[in-house]
Amino acid sequence: MPYNAPLTEFRTVWLPHATTSGLKRLLGLLETANPLLIHGAFTRAMPMGCLATHLAWHHPITRHLNEEAGVWWLTHVAGLNPATSSVIVRWDREGIHDRELRSDLIEACRTELARRVDEPDDVLLPCASCN
Repeated sequence: MPYNAPLTEFRTVWLPHATTSGLKRLLGLLETANPLLIHGAFTRAMPMGCLATHLAWHHPITRHLNEEAGVWWLTHVAGLNPATSSVIVRWDREGIHDRELRSDLIEACRTELARRVDEPDDVLLPCASCN
């Protein structure tokens, strides 16, 4: 998989479906390499979850879900297959220990949050399975 595939997927598919509160949560976890942000599984124990799960717990369609939130958000909201998502595949290898990926995700989240400053909170694309 080309190096930029996860970052391109994150910017073009994940971010448009992420809420502002979800992005802020994810950014905080990424910046501090927080142990609540895991890899190799969608959840371990509440409140431990992967990238998708933390975004899902802050999304109006999936916030009520527990262990299945990340998978449901990826599949039904973002329209991705979790098994083939380049972000998930790369993240599952090393998670927060992949400094290059973590740095790129932090920058993408910061850029997106800066872009959203003048927009109302949580303007989202329609979910993939709602059409």
